[in-house]
Amino acid sequence: MSKEPTKGGAPGKSPGTKAKRKLTRSEKKQIAAAIRQAKGDGKAHTAQQTIPYINLYPDGICRITEKKYSKSIVYEDINYQLAQADDKTAIFENWCDFLNYFDASVSVQLSFINQGTQREEAEKAINIPAQEDAFNSIRTEYGDMLKSQLSKGNNGLVKHKYITFSIEADNMSAAKSRLSRIETDILNNFKVLGVSARPQTGYERLQTMHGVFHPEGEPFHFDFSWLAPSGLTTKDFIAPPSFRFGEGRYFRMGRKIGAVSFLQILAPELNDRILADMLDLETGVIVNLHIHSIDQTEAIKTVKRKITDLDKMKIEEQKKAVRAGYDMDIIPSDLATFGGEAKNLLQDLQSRNERMFLLTFLVVNMADTKRKLENDIFAAAGIAQKYNCALTRLDYQQEAGLMSSVPIGENLIPIQRGLTTSSTAIFIPFITQELFQRGASLYYGLNALSNNMILCDRKQLKNPKGVYRKGTGTPRKQQAVRPQAAQGRGKGRATVILTVVYHRQPNMERGLILCRQ
Repeated sequence: MSKEPTKGGAPGKSPGTKAKRKLTRSEKKQIAAAIRQAKGDGKAHTAQQTIPYINLYPDGICRITEKKYSKSIVYEDINYQLAQADDKTAIFENWCDFLNYFDASVSVQLSFINQGTQREEAEKAINIPAQEDAFNSIRTEYGDMLKSQLSKGNNGLVKHKYITFSIEADNMSAAKSRLSRIETDILNNFKVLGVSARPQTGYERLQTMHGVFHPEGEPFHFDFSWLAPSGLTTKDFIAPPSFRFGEGRYFRMGRKIGAVSFLQILAPELNDRILADMLDLETGVIVNLHIHSIDQTEAIKTVKRKITDLDKMKIEEQKKAVRAGYDMDIIPSDLATFGGEAKNLLQDLQSRNERMFLLTFLVVNMADTKRKLENDIFAAAGIAQKYNCALTRLDYQQEAGLMSSVPIGENLIPIQRGLTTSSTAIFIPFITQELFQRGASLYYGLNALSNNMILCDRKQLKNPKGVYRKGTGTPRKQQAVRPQAAQGRGKGRATVILTVVYHRQPNMERGLILCRQ
């Protein structure tokens, strides 16, 4: 019996199988073009694609890359520059211990953001409205005095300090647990320093990035519940209208023009005022320090290899000197200097509580015009030159420099300087604590270091008590009681107790005056 052939196809094939055909040249080109379009060219074509992170979650964790995660903490300032020498030494030593806590697996970014001047908001805080009485002339005179004092400082400049730490992890759960442990340790270390600090939520981190990308002070509107129905990402709410990095030494962000520079450390000894003077500039400057620790064993091995290389070069120079008939002890001064410094560094790493860090110091200036920007950069460069350092512009790396200056935790600039713990800690992030409270506040003078106004409400302080010292010939009761009584108005009844001490009598006589407001 003969076998019937399969209907509709070749023998041995199923009925639904179609014969293979070769693709034409035009079809291959179409498929290759579609693959290229799907893969992209690796370049950012939108403002959102320029921002270097994948996602940011409501708990404050930012996923930078597939295996890199970061978290951020905001902290307040303390009185370091005005402290006594012993207190300064204690703060500096505690800050060194703070830096030594981070191992080679943790990258740290210290961000200092001075957002644009808001002089109008500061003037509203000291405004004294006129009333229907005969004392408006006195109010006007006092208000003019306050405005004059306000112009001596930079109270209109909003300053924020952040520390962002990033790690590598295989998944989100592993990253979350480790970031939580690091966050707790950092907060405890800040508590030892007497610094008030708190972790940032996802909304607060986005608000900070929005402030960097919108330096003109545009309001930030966002809620995580808007993402799912809108199909947008967090980058869509913080991205500026446009980026332009076509020029080699400048960048444009919206209507602002800016430039990113790095600090070239040339000084043999650094001063703890260099960072403070940078942040005292009245322009909206952004300073970032990327700090990465090197494993202690690896650092010691690297220094030993350098010493070996220097000794080899020294021997070769001595051989050349002998062949040329010179004294073999005469070697180039650079070799002698570098050899001595390397041995001192090795001794510090082995015998003292020192570690090696890689530091990248970035400064971002932004202005409305190129002329104003150049003046701001010149002022910052003058401060660097004052401390025997150089502020060098990043040529054709403005995009990487700007993205490295956003408190995300990613350093895209490969320019690093190796420093020990004490040399890194000299960039101490504490200057002086400002006291500029709004509401029912009174004027108490100027800060001795920053020349900023001291405006405070005593009832909002931890200790509302104070000491008043009367001058010769001034009325005692009215001058001391009236400021305290004025502070108590509007918030219920307040009791002001004035203690009068007489030094003229042999037996110190004290009197108490109770004033009920």
